[in-house]
Amino acid sequence: MKNALSVPALSSRKLKTYLSRFSKTKILVLGDLILDHYIWGTVNRVSPEAPVPVVHVNSESYRMGGAANVYHNIATLGGQVELCGVVGDDPYGKQILKDIRKISKEGLGIFIDKSRPTIKKARVIAHNQQIVRFDVEQREQISKSIERKVIQHVNSRLHDLSCIVVSDYAKGLITEELMHQIQKRATAHGVPIIVDPKVEHMPYYSGVTVITPNYLEAKQGAGFLPTQHISITQIGRALQQSLQCQAVVVTRGEEGMSIFEKNGHSWTIPAVARQVYDVTGAGDTVVSTLALALSAKAPIADAALLANQAAGIVVGMVGTATVTRSQLQDVFTHDNG
Repeated sequence: MKNALSVPALSSRKLKTYLSRFSKTKILVLGDLILDHYIWGTVNRVSPEAPVPVVHVNSESYRMGGAANVYHNIATLGGQVELCGVVGDDPYGKQILKDIRKISKEGLGIFIDKSRPTIKKARVIAHNQQIVRFDVEQREQISKSIERKVIQHVNSRLHDLSCIVVSDYAKGLITEELMHQIQKRATAHGVPIIVDPKVEHMPYYSGVTVITPNYLEAKQGAGFLPTQHISITQIGRALQQSLQCQAVVVTRGEEGMSIFEKNGHSWTIPAVARQVYDVTGAGDTVVSTLALALSAKAPIADAALLANQAAGIVVGMVGTATVTRSQLQDVFTHDNG
């Protein structure tokens, strides 16, 4: 087994080259669409009815979550992007469609399923702290008819794509058959697939290009118990060999990232977050930036460096957030300056 290497710094020339290519990429994001509902307020007292804080609501806002947040991240970073997923026939679904259409009116593969609600996560935030979250969702697999429509849509777009991102939140869209069919067709067209995975679906991703699990997902996906003391090298190697991906990129919070390639190389990247306010959507930012960088012909180590920096920016914001190309360029300039 080869020793883990430290990823060398990214030169300004390489950075500019990759960023300049972002606008030439065309990425399709496939996954569970979520509406993030934020209720913003302040807490000044405890309820006399129960030992819980009383939140005085100041405002409410909606943001694209799940695969829709990946889509938003890629668009904000300057990539050409399309979105494919399912919403319910309800006001939350209409809100997601409204937000998506602000970014692009073309190439949308959004299917309305009257049998299930649009997924919504509502968070109550007071003084930059999340007080509580409540979810509206139905986790059963999508119907076979919707599954066929999704497969047909993705297949119809493959000739024009540089990459597919699968944003799996295990809410019912990503099925074993769907992954099998899309991977078979994508491989035939030479289109890479990058997956932000869920543990329960790990076998579905066999043979994809890159997966981006967090530490616990990687550990469990590799067959280890959460309580076992296993080195990150053992975890990464076991997962890569099990799935035979070209690379496994494990996000490890304050420990940074670890990359395990099929050729036996492994890399470590330290975390860059200056101050962490909210990790919501950080995984979305990682997979978005990684997909753009790989589509821009960056090697996996350079792509992970860019993704790591982007994640460091987004966790410094409260709520589901995105990163711009200029922010990414600025942080590299500052760090190298």
